[in-house]
Amino acid sequence: MRRLLLVEDDPHVASFVRQGLSEEGYVVEWAATGREGQRRALAEAFDAVVLDVRLPDLSGVEVCREVRRHDAAVPVLMLTALDAVEDRVAGLRAGADDYLPKPFAFDELLARLDALLRRAAVEPPDRAQADGPLRLDPATRDARCDGAPFDLTATEFDLLAYFLARRGQALSRDEIHQGVWGHDFDRGTNLIDVYVGYLRRKLAEAGCDARIEAVRGVGYRYVSAADG
Repeated sequence: MRRLLLVEDDPHVASFVRQGLSEEGYVVEWAATGREGQRRALAEAFDAVVLDVRLPDLSGVEVCREVRRHDAAVPVLMLTALDAVEDRVAGLRAGADDYLPKPFAFDELLARLDALLRRAAVEPPDRAQADGPLRLDPATRDARCDGAPFDLTATEFDLLAYFLARRGQALSRDEIHQGVWGHDFDRGTNLIDVYVGYLRRKLAEAGCDARIEAVRGVGYRYVSAADG
């Protein structure tokens, strides 16, 4: 049975989510404040965390950042205001795997959670991927450039591994989103662009010459350093 931590200060939203997820077989633990949510996330084991961005005492972004320092793998789904682009970007930068704008339909929440948990449960292949100095080991979630490790969140690792396995191919946004996030793609979101920006910055900081290029009207292409 899956155990989930819900960090949400609105008791009506919390009750709605808890009831629905309980009926789907989840065990849902509720924290009404950011500090309580952070304490429980760090002290207990959960299969996933659903985290509101705007909490009264400690922001969901701060909680997510602290959770990521202790656990790079647990799926984190952020709940944000519908028009708060800055909240979505801040949450993704803090290490969230996905976000869901309020108000939301329960079926969409469930679909996004199930997709995140499927990704987390998939056994990674044993074979490491390499491109020049860049090496990814899915078995250990280890990323290195010229032998030096560099940090990637779980979603960043999955996205880079997806690109690396398809190097040189022009990949559409639909393909990328389905391959990495695993649920229906909202074409109004800039989720992929945000994560590509993170990867570009981290690859550059690590000293890797590989590039992720925008393909006009399509999406993105990973270009090997050897092809540059």
